Amino acid sequence: MRSSDGAGPQRVTDPLLSSVAALRDLSLTGLSDDEIVHAMRGVEQAARMLAAVGHRLIVEASDRSLPSHTGTGTVKRFLMQTLRLSNADAGARVAAATSLGTWHDMGGDAVEPRLPATAAAQADGDISPDHARGIAAVMKRVPGSTRDADFHAAEQILADFARTGSPDDIGKVGDAILARLDPDGQLTDDRDRQRMRGIAIGRQRADGMSPVSGELTPTLRALLDPVVAKLGRPGMNNPDDPDSPCGNDESVDRDVLAAAARRDVRTAAQRTHDAVLALLTPDVSPDALGGHRGLPVSTILTMSVADVERAAGVATTATGGTVPLPEALKLAERSTPFLMVFNHDGLPLHLGRTKRLATSDQRMALIAAVRGCSRPGCDAPAALCAVHHVTEWGKGGPTDIGNETLACDRCHAMIHDGPGGWKTVVLGPDSKHPGRTAWIAPPHIDPSRTPTINHRHHPGELLAEALARIHAHKDLERAQHHEWLQQLRQSSDDAA
Repeated sequence: MRSSDGAGPQRVTDPLLSSVAALRDLSLTGLSDDEIVHAMRGVEQAARMLAAVGHRLIVEASDRSLPSHTGTGTVKRFLMQTLRLSNADAGARVAAATSLGTWHDMGGDAVEPRLPATAAAQADGDISPDHARGIAAVMKRVPGSTRDADFHAAEQILADFARTGSPDDIGKVGDAILARLDPDGQLTDDRDRQRMRGIAIGRQRADGMSPVSGELTPTLRALLDPVVAKLGRPGMNNPDDPDSPCGNDESVDRDVLAAAARRDVRTAAQRTHDAVLALLTPDVSPDALGGHRGLPVSTILTMSVADVERAAGVATTATGGTVPLPEALKLAERSTPFLMVFNHDGLPLHLGRTKRLATSDQRMALIAAVRGCSRPGCDAPAALCAVHHVTEWGKGGPTDIGNETLACDRCHAMIHDGPGGWKTVVLGPDSKHPGRTAWIAPPHIDPSRTPTINHRHHPGELLAEALARIHAHKDLERAQHHEWLQQLRQSSDDAA
């Protein structure tokens, strides 16, 4: 990155600074709405690519021992003094360069970044430093006994997700992947979970409030989540709204509840508090919680036959959680089982009816197959979703399992024919995911209008796909190496 005319390294950034200065002084009033959106995307992409350039500069400064030459001692202190950065900012940049930069060994040969897929995505300008930090945080938690192929597959999944997903969802995707990389308790086993379990209620303060902290076992979480989903849904049991439906009134009018939900400004934590309070009131019985979105308020577990046969892995709940399989089987011993059969594409077999509303059996099938909101990037679990007709009922769409998917209330409202509206389609048999529901984003999000599916709730299939790509790449490398050896032998024979 040194200038060729010997005028000094500062000259290398002159074209960049000139371009930024010109953009800074450019009048934006004459630009159309589409041009403003395009400019925002371009500036963001450039900023992300510059972060990758920053990693290269940090590596170069370290290789040249600039911290020692300047008396600062460490790369972080060198950045703090040279660029006038805060301690936290400088530390974050060094940590990012450590994971994403291309360093060199003692012989001067380049060493691949620890997170190569993430580094490539940032160099392309597709992910931000927040994306990269989220991926690095997840990868630090990968079990040490995980095979290298699985480690790289997990990182590839996260990097691919980050190219189109939100940084806020990376930790959740990572949790789901880690649950499958650690099915037998390498990160924690049942004894550890039982040792850590507990709920501590602190001393009541002068204002009457009491702090709460603790750790819930997967089983308690799985049993509590459906109750909170029902009693703590927006609009229900809101003490700040005198017209909010209270208790467990199964006859609440849907329009009344919808109006109460629009007035509900509580945080998720406040709604959880109010749900537990409602559960403990005398007029609500845990045995008579009724239904929620067409199903009984109970824990719904989805597990694979393969995991059951080997007694390892995790079961998935309708609220987005996981339960280690041994604990899930104990819960199942005291439950009424419901068997759902899927085809080779992972989709339930035909379930249809001639009415608009889906049956409880159809909802159960969708919970097992879709697991949560189907809009790409959304992490809402199935318990917070409604059944959505891909082809609208009013336009002739049947209430069949092949024309249904799950969508949370917020995402469901985004599907419309007006400006900024999303569309949904069922992918055809030639797709990589036949029969799955794909969403088409509005032009300001995706100008290409490419149908995409939500992998948030299916990390297992992503892990398998990524592993297959990695193994295929290694097979290709071995084949190319074998061909090279054959050519080398042939050349030697010809020379002889």
